[in-house]
Amino acid sequence: MFTGIVTDVGTVRSAEQRGDLRLTIGTAFDMGTVDLGASIACSGVCLTVVDKGPDWFAVDVSAETVSRTAADLWREDARLNLERSLRLGDELGGHIVTGHVDAVATVASVEPEGDSAKIIVSAPPRLGEMIAPKGSITLDGVSLTVNTVEDAGDSTAFSINVIPHTAEQTTLGGVQAGRQLNVEVDVLARYLHRMLAAREQ
Repeated sequence: MFTGIVTDVGTVRSAEQRGDLRLTIGTAFDMGTVDLGASIACSGVCLTVVDKGPDWFAVDVSAETVSRTAADLWREDARLNLERSLRLGDELGGHIVTGHVDAVATVASVEPEGDSAKIIVSAPPRLGEMIAPKGSITLDGVSLTVNTVEDAGDSTAFSINVIPHTAEQTTLGGVQAGRQLNVEVDVLARYLHRMLAAREQ
């Protein structure tokens, strides 16, 4: 379980295709406090630490995960938003995030708005019913507030604002139109959607 509050931006030092894809990720985390088998969210994807060193950890990314997440993340030199799993007693500064990606969305546009950046994201229409104005959403592991939502037939467009602090502390500061993002909708919206769908059957 996570909160969507990124605490480090790591860099993929190596990507080796074995049975699964083995990534070695450089980090500023104190790896002495991270156990083998621990979960770390990597740009919104919950992955398991399978090896580690003083300033790096390794994870295995299955073919299923690669096929269902944003392209260009799982390569050498890619920058990843990192968050260690939530512990009892930790401050819940964002919202409840599972690290299970619901879909891949695409940045439609990025526009300056005051000191912030307004980003419009185009998501698959099946997510539209689970995205609401002023609700929470996770993009590449970052907890954000939805500003507007517009359903347009073959897609759902929604907007978020990235404040300067978030831009500096995550990979969202460098996003441009066309960039793919991992999307996780609010977990409560996911369960409510499933309950309503079951009632209609």
